[in-house]
Amino acid sequence: NALLEFGKVVNVKEQVVTGTMYYITLEATDGGQKKLYEAKIWVKPWLNFKEVQEFKPIGNTPSTA
Repeated sequence: NALLEFGKVVNVKEQVVTGTMYYITLEATDGGQKKLYEAKIWVKPWLNFKEVQEFKPIGNTPSTA
């Protein structure tokens, strides 16, 4: 079990589908190391619907942040 500590949002893109798909790049600390992750979130506000479609690591950040 890994414990991630949120750092900051690096980038956000949105795509209009049946609702909105958000692609969020974020920085989090995992075991003392800063790493980048991508979250894909599907939102349909008229249904009060929010779903994480995907959450995955995409690489490491430079150690001088």
